[in-house]
Amino acid sequence: MRFPVLDQDDLGSVCPLCRASTRTVEGPYEEYDITNTEADTGNPAIEVLLDNIRSIYNVGAFFRTADGAGIRRIHLCGLTPTPSNRRLAKTALGAQDSVSWIYHRNGLNAAQSLKNDGLRLWALEGGRISIPLPTAAKDFSGPPIVLVVGNEISGVDPGILKLCDKIFHIPMNGIKTSLNAAVSFGIAVYALRFLKHY
Repeated sequence: MRFPVLDQDDLGSVCPLCRASTRTVEGPYEEYDITNTEADTGNPAIEVLLDNIRSIYNVGAFFRTADGAGIRRIHLCGLTPTPSNRRLAKTALGAQDSVSWIYHRNGLNAAQSLKNDGLRLWALEGGRISIPLPTAAKDFSGPPIVLVVGNEISGVDPGILKLCDKIFHIPMNGIKTSLNAAVSFGIAVYALRFLKHY
């Protein structure tokens, strides 16, 4: 078996499967970090509204993706965990400290306030009036967008959906009808932030 071990990590002295002694066969891994790209993609700024997300690990993943995509702010609503919960750091990996966030007890009130401030609400949700992401991404010039993601089981609050300017989904070709919320968010936000840039 071949597996990576960090320098000075005693856990690598025995195989994690058979417990036999190990030996080093290659030098250390190189870090292949991606350098920071241009901050301005020419596309509108994006904020995110997470309404009643259950999984603290999904929320951590949202923060990490938001950091990478240059999201302006995350609105955490309802029962969505906040960075005050230390377990969130397990998947956020420090992004919870670099992305601006605010907590709202009521997601519908937060959505209405954002819309009143002139931001456009775009929901990541399925249903008969939802359009595919590639179609939605063709025309998004204008004021900043608030990307709305709802509960992993019940989806986006119907009251919030009524406020949305656009409802779109990730096309699916398998037996499942949706992806994990954090995975869907990653696909959608990168398409919206960078699609026309490249």
